[in-house]
Amino acid sequence: MRADHPLRAIRQLANESLAALQADFSALYSGMGRPLIPPERLLRAMLLQAFYSIRSERQLMERLDFDLLFRWFVGLGVDDPVWDHSTFSKNRDRLIEGDEAARFLSALLPQPRVKRLLSSEHFSVDGTLIEAWASMKSFKPEDGTGPGDPPTPGGRNADADFRSEKRSNETHASTTDPDARLYRKGPGMEAKLAFLSHALMENHSALLIDACGTRVSGHAERVAALAMIEAHADRSRSITLGADRGYDAADFVNERRSMNVRPHIAHNLTRAKGRSAIDGRTTRHAGYAASQRIRKRIEESFGWIKTVAGLERPMVRGVDHVGWGFTFAATAYNLVRLPKLMARVT
Repeated sequence: MRADHPLRAIRQLANESLAALQADFSALYSGMGRPLIPPERLLRAMLLQAFYSIRSERQLMERLDFDLLFRWFVGLGVDDPVWDHSTFSKNRDRLIEGDEAARFLSALLPQPRVKRLLSSEHFSVDGTLIEAWASMKSFKPEDGTGPGDPPTPGGRNADADFRSEKRSNETHASTTDPDARLYRKGPGMEAKLAFLSHALMENHSALLIDACGTRVSGHAERVAALAMIEAHADRSRSITLGADRGYDAADFVNERRSMNVRPHIAHNLTRAKGRSAIDGRTTRHAGYAASQRIRKRIEESFGWIKTVAGLERPMVRGVDHVGWGFTFAATAYNLVRLPKLMARVT
């Protein structure tokens, strides 16, 4: 492998973050029972899965079996046996229970080479739809009064006709993934079983500094934004938060101002009488236009996370698993961008 290969710098950054998590890793294991996959190797393998768009754990193990680059990055010797894909999945679930994705992201950002790239005053927030790994046929009445599935030959899925059936999250739930909710992204668009994932971006280098997943609702994006920006708010100095018009709500704007966070939010003029919670106190400043221009870069991270890292419709169920996967993919996105960003300032 050539000396300037991007994976060299990525592996060094990842190793420094993983070294800071050793105490957390030790707490996850009791030391009894069968030997488990070392967490640092498991997380490095999952990074490769995100970088190279490997769809399943089975395919990842097959790639590890013959690819020397993958073995070097993970920390496996040439003759070391590769894990069984089911063992890998079970060990990954243990990390999900320990919320190691958020800790991994948090351990990456304070590194001196990374911290100097980050802004502490200007941020952007946004949310994106993550389609659930569940069929619309699984969305059935919770009281069990709906029609039963007719028998089908050959093991095929039962036929279903939803045209005359009214379905809502108040009366129905997915039998495959009860955490998933029916959600329509916009007027005239198809409703899908989905989750919402949220990210907080710093505006200087467009790196993601926080991420989470939630169930879908009309106010989930604003609630998540409040939780993420609160850790960075400082009442002794003002910071800015850019966002799209979905965050243009009076309660959200007032809450931000009470925390000394200037809400650089796009006007939502589609509301009744075209009223917006953002007035001239905010829009008259040149920084407002800059925030509105830069905030759109967060869509680049969502595009990478969905298409390259495979989170458009992840093959996991439950809001905890989906949120963990999104946060981990956000860390992978930062690691992909960091070598070039660090090269610019050296």
